[in-house]
Formats: sequence, C-alpha cells, structure tokens
Amino acid sequence: MTLPTPTSPIFPPLLVARDLRRSFKIGSRTIEVLRGISTEIARGEAVFLCGASGAGKTTLLYTLAGLERPESGTVEFEGTRLYEGGEAVQARIRNERIGFVFQGYFLLPELTAVENVVLSTLIGGRPRMEDAEAALEKVGLGERLHHLPAELSGGEQQRVAIARALINDPRVIFADEPTGNLDSKTGEGIVELLLGLVRNHDKTLVVVTHDAELATRGDRRLEIRDGMLVA
Repeated sequence: MTLPTPTSPIFPPLLVARDLRRSFKIGSRTIEVLRGISTEIARGEAVFLCGASGAGKTTLLYTLAGLERPESGTVEFEGTRLYEGGEAVQARIRNERIGFVFQGYFLLPELTAVENVVLSTLIGGRPRMEDAEAALEKVGLGERLHHLPAELSGGEQQRVAIARALINDPRVIFADEPTGNLDSKTGEGIVELLLGLVRNHDKTLVVVTHDAELATRGDRRLEIRDGMLVA
C-alpha cells in the first residue's frame, strides 16, 4: 500500500520504501511487524510515525535509516538501494547523509557537550571542533559547550544529541521518540527545534512518537496498524 506524498517528477522523493517485511520469533510464535509497507518521503518533508506500543514504529524507522535490514523489500535513499551495496556503502551513507536521534541521549558522561558532538566526526578521521561548536550554537547551546552531561538538563542533553546528528550536515534526520524522556514543555521545545531544522535548514525529518498530538505537527502523520501504514 503506497500512500500519497508531495513528490513530483521534477523533485523525486528522498526516500522510497517498497514492500518492507519484517518478523520476529517469540518462542514458537512468529510476529509479523512489517507486512508489506511501502511509502515515499519527499525532500524537506516532516513525517511523524505513530501507532500502538509494539506496532513496529521503531522497526520501520531503523529499516528506513539503514540500521535494520528487512527480510524482504527495498529502501532507496537518493536513488541508492541501502541494503544492496554492502556494509561499507551503507556505513558511508549513514555517516555522511543521515542523522539519528535516539530517545536515550547516549552521551559519554566524561566528555563535555562539544566533545560528545565532535566525537562523531572521528569516523571520518578528521575531528572538526569548529563544526561541533556551530552545531551546538544551532540548537541553542552556544554557552554550554564545555559542560558535562551531568551539568545539563534532560532537554539540553537531547539538544546535544541533536547537534551530534547535525554535524555531518545530513539530508535527513531520523528521531526515535525524541521527547520520550522529557516533560511536555521541554518536549515541545525539542519538537519545535526539529521542525525548525526542516523549515530553515533544508532538512527532511522522520519522527517516531507515541504522542498523538505531536504527530499532527508535521506535514504528514502515518500510523502503523496491524503491520501496515494507514493515513
């Protein structure tokens, strides 16, 4: 089932998923999580994925981001099939063109904010402290560069995690329950920040959330139900 998206022949979709299938075994039972999901995501679009707990939101997000191989089906990112080019190709795309924000912040406690952000550039072999500082400025933490995670609030730690996702100037940002550990007011600020990146910095955003109200904030809300997407 393919849902309509605001793409056109002039501006092809950034991300195309076709017939994604994924299941898990629990004892003797097989649970079908993704049952032939197809969709397209346009450049510059903000898409919110929602659904009941255990519906497969995170599985779909990880599959779209090149982090979890489907049992069958394809994912194309900017015309490249993510799961057909070998691990080196997948890793290069993830490192250079995709940013990921997790529900848990995953900051190293012994490193400052700017050190946590610059750490992700070491994969490319060239630490870029000025880029890390610029990314933290972009998320409103220009005055907290040298604070340790323990000296930052939950919302500030999530902003550091977003800055870390931004440092390689990705085309798309995937966020898995980015407000899940935050109070409603702080979570609202994080959502506004992510939507601002789409509007002001030409990013594409795909967010998993359990919050039905937050899911209305993007250009499109997709719900996973019985392993399928519904508008």
